[in-house]
Amino acid sequence: MTRPLTSNPGPEPGRRTGRDRRSFKRIELKLTGRFLTGENEDHELRTSDVSCDGAFIVSREQPGIDQQVICYFDEVGRVVANVVRHTGDGFAVRFHTSPHKRDKLADRLTWLLNREALGLEEEEDRASDRYRASGEAILTLSGGRMLQCSVTDISLTGAAFEALGKPPFVGEKVTVGNLTAEVVRVTGNKFAVRYLHGTEAQPSRS
Repeated sequence: MTRPLTSNPGPEPGRRTGRDRRSFKRIELKLTGRFLTGENEDHELRTSDVSCDGAFIVSREQPGIDQQVICYFDEVGRVVANVVRHTGDGFAVRFHTSPHKRDKLADRLTWLLNREALGLEEEEDRASDRYRASGEAILTLSGGRMLQCSVTDISLTGAAFEALGKPPFVGEKVTVGNLTAEVVRVTGNKFAVRYLHGTEAQPSRS
């Protein structure tokens, strides 16, 4: 997405290089599907987070460490993986993918992460290094104000918008659909956000 899972607020979303855009960032994304073990046993799966390098699968079934599993994700497709870690809730897997397959997986994860929050259409071109978008979105600012925006770019780590009104300020936390984000760049009425996950997404305490 294995490289440390970091989020760098510097570059504007949509202006990262292809390599940076496909960094192995773990994102909170719930995918459903099924997985097969070596004995061809079929089990339901649900991810709690995923990257183009691997995923954490919530399941009462726990294949052995290093065991190969074949995952069939409903909205991603077939991916071969190996179990690398167990927890009380499930197990983590590392995907075995070619660079081309990993790039396509990064494209698809980017799309799925942004689709519901930004209301994007399925026919949107996901092939270019810069993900252009043309949908409308309503952001909720930290003070509760609703801001109507046009989406201009999307990525796994954030998105860029053009505000139809006064834009938020740098450092402000905003809500985009079910995603929490931080404003990292403002230029006129255009601004970019990076998505927050885990403890970063929790409300600030005064």
